[in-house]
Amino acid sequence: MVKGRKHQINLNSPVGELQVSGCEKGVHTITITVETAERCCSDLSCHPAELKPELQHCVKWLQSYFRSAESVSSLRLPVLHHQLLQEDSFTACVLRTLQTRVPVGQTVSYKQLAEMVGNPKAIRAVGGVMRRNPVPLIVPCHRVVCSSGASGRYMGGRGDHIKQWLLFHERQEH
Repeated sequence: MVKGRKHQINLNSPVGELQVSGCEKGVHTITITVETAERCCSDLSCHPAELKPELQHCVKWLQSYFRSAESVSSLRLPVLHHQLLQEDSFTACVLRTLQTRVPVGQTVSYKQLAEMVGNPKAIRAVGGVMRRNPVPLIVPCHRVVCSSGASGRYMGGRGDHIKQWLLFHERQEH
């Protein structure tokens, strides 16, 4: 669907329907529709030829991730074009740090992530950033867990089963 210069595509995935939006500059958002998460599908399906190159790359990246989580380690990350990631802010720093320093198959606690960005007392603020992550999967907020080892709430608690699936998907290859 094209709205001016912004594009959106809906993709079926093993964790539910993904709504990916963006423009010629990159991906704006990825939304996981919880209501469809129970309908497991083995592949993402769409017609990427109609999309701008950066969204085509995002679709290919997501397809690769769901086939084999480890495979994306060697792929270029999709270009992200969301205001939260364009700023020089605490939020952008946390999201970029998570994206670049916590690889597939590993987890980090909220406390560890706060320490990684140089603000060890900002544990709750890191949790707030995870809740506002506009591009889950590409910025892997599912890899952030509680210090106790508990997985923590995902998508406000509505997507806890999705977080468990994603973590299992990544760990089974390691």
